[in-house]
Amino acid sequence: MMKLVETSAGVGELELEGRVLRRVNYEIRRFQEMLASGMPVPGMHRIEGVIDYDASRDPGEWVGVPLTLRLEDGRALGVTLADREGRVLTEGHGPTRCLCC
Repeated sequence: MMKLVETSAGVGELELEGRVLRRVNYEIRRFQEMLASGMPVPGMHRIEGVIDYDASRDPGEWVGVPLTLRLEDGRALGVTLADREGRVLTEGHGPTRCLCC
């Protein structure tokens, strides 16, 4: 079962391969897979949210590409733009990855 463990909003930097693309406003939610005992399953998580992607000025090539969102507090999250409306989605598959990715 996925449990909401964090919400965060602010102004951060969107990066591609270590290069800052631009500053963005973001709102994200991090969910963690939990065992019935209440213990987290390492690596099994999902990040959902939105950034202020502007389809009229931001390249469409950013969609579907692994990016880094550097949060206001300095943490960096791996994210993928799901669409040209700025939705972000990332799912972790745990310590042993599946063959789909």
